Amino acid sequence: MKHFIIGTAGHVDHGKTMLIKALTGKDTDRLKEEKERGISIELGFAPFTLPSGILAGVVDVPGHERFIKNMLAGVGGMDLVLLVIAADEGIMPQTREHLDIIDLLSIPRGIVVITKTDMVEEEWIDLVKEEIMELVEGTVLESAPVTEVSAVTGRGIPELIGLIDQAAAQLKERPVSGRARMPVDRVFSMTGFGTVVTGTLLEGSLTVGGTVEILPEKLEARIRGLQVHGKKTGDAVAGQRVAVNLAGIEKEEIGRGSVLAAPGLLKTSHRADVKLRLLPGAAKPLANRARVRVHIGTSEILARVILLENDELEPGKAGFAQLECEEPIVAARGDLFVVRSYSPMRTIGGGKVIDSGPPKRKRLNPAVIETLKTKEKGTPEELLQEFMYSSGQQVYTLDDLLRGPGMDEAVTRDSLALLVSQGLVKQFSADNKSYFILEPVLRQKEQELSENLEKYHNKYPLRQGISKEETRSRLFSRLNNKQFNALLELYRVSGLIKITGDNISKNQFEPRPGKDREQVFKTITERYLSTGFQTPGWDEITGEFKLSQAESEEVLNFFINRGLLVKLEDNILIHVENLEGARNAIVQFLREHGEMSLGEARDLLNTSRKYALPVMNYFDREKVTRRMDDKRVLY
Repeated sequence: MKHFIIGTAGHVDHGKTMLIKALTGKDTDRLKEEKERGISIELGFAPFTLPSGILAGVVDVPGHERFIKNMLAGVGGMDLVLLVIAADEGIMPQTREHLDIIDLLSIPRGIVVITKTDMVEEEWIDLVKEEIMELVEGTVLESAPVTEVSAVTGRGIPELIGLIDQAAAQLKERPVSGRARMPVDRVFSMTGFGTVVTGTLLEGSLTVGGTVEILPEKLEARIRGLQVHGKKTGDAVAGQRVAVNLAGIEKEEIGRGSVLAAPGLLKTSHRADVKLRLLPGAAKPLANRARVRVHIGTSEILARVILLENDELEPGKAGFAQLECEEPIVAARGDLFVVRSYSPMRTIGGGKVIDSGPPKRKRLNPAVIETLKTKEKGTPEELLQEFMYSSGQQVYTLDDLLRGPGMDEAVTRDSLALLVSQGLVKQFSADNKSYFILEPVLRQKEQELSENLEKYHNKYPLRQGISKEETRSRLFSRLNNKQFNALLELYRVSGLIKITGDNISKNQFEPRPGKDREQVFKTITERYLSTGFQTPGWDEITGEFKLSQAESEEVLNFFINRGLLVKLEDNILIHVENLEGARNAIVQFLREHGEMSLGEARDLLNTSRKYALPVMNYFDREKVTRRMDDKRVLY
């Protein structure tokens, strides 16, 4: 079933609330002050069943200029707007301002409704119609039908309902397959239930028992209950007015302007790249760094406008800008917004979000402008590639890409699959998780890694390779450990590198001394083999072969890491072949005699106590032998 939202707009006291009551039978003014003053102050809501069976939600907005902020909180989720103009007064200031807002937010469908027709002559209504045609020219309502009603006599109400039903049939359904997003327009508490928030579900769906993230507060909550049009339901879908009962959240923690979203879908930022349009009727040009009020979703945020193309934006013109917000902004690519001057508060323009989490941009920079043009009008594949280039993360999970460019989930998945099939993006797996990287970035990092390893091997030919952490900090500092290890695994499988413990080396590399030092290494090896268990200390070797301290450490680490020498104590080194021979001899002795004293070990190894004790301690650690009092037995 199709779901959509109808909303009102128009000057104060032009009969918006009376019209909604005539259509739905419900009075949307709920506050005592609204009843006493006879005007709407807050947003009002009502369900509306159309003849076709479609159940729509109706949002009634206040018309007084003092409550434009409240009006803006309700207008963003509308699919169809009823611009209400009273026949007795005609076009008034808030008629014009509300129409500007409707136009800036590109509300898909509209109907102009002339109310209070019972109070004037037909000739007067004809004059009002002429004014209306001039007013809506060049706006989204230029082709909208104009109809006449009287909420008092009922004149024209059936015809209006028919027009609404026709418009509903032509509306495109909101995406329900993606992840949920709902700006909050009302928060209250109910005894026995706790915190309840309401809003228009812009996309996706909500389910009782599911989890939502609340932004910009960065809270998580479980959905305890859902209501749509006052009736309990197990789930809600895009296009519906929804009341959400949240578990674990206090009323004071959130408010109008918060956004309920699927966890991880949106990020908060203090910046947004936008295409900004100044209304032709704006009183003056907009200067760079002007302080303004940005209305997006249901929130109002103070921001500085950084003009990226010029020092001023003239009335009726549009240009790229970056909003520097005083509070975190929650937005997605493509979101529309309205800008009002800081003081006096007047609607002066609006625009569309191009990037909801950009870096700080340089002004008057051609490269920046080209990037923003691509982001504004590029294909989904171009936008996805641009995001992967510009964010600097290099390696991405599917979740990163679903929330990054701010596109519909299905569109992002299809675009990613196309880029992978075209060889423009590489998909690879590690630890049962898929990762993605741009092919040019993959090749660039591959080249950098290969060159870095080549230099390292030339400088340190005796080392097994460079440590993972050093490699990450040098070349892949933007990656976390999981991303880095996943990329290393891709390079390992491709044959570029091998991984030995915590070290990375080129695939064919083996530590070995240079030709000029081969004889030295051969002599050291023979020395430790021939001296058995009466070996020289390493300081003797260092002095004999005139090794510098740095070279001495390199050579010693080479012998130890290659498993040629085993370090028993600080200055006692034994060749591994001699240790293996000792292991066999000791095991054979213990099998024959059951136990062995340190003296027997000394004699068996033809050494002194100085060497015998470290050797036996080593075999204890290796679980070859076990000490019992002053004897050794087999482990």
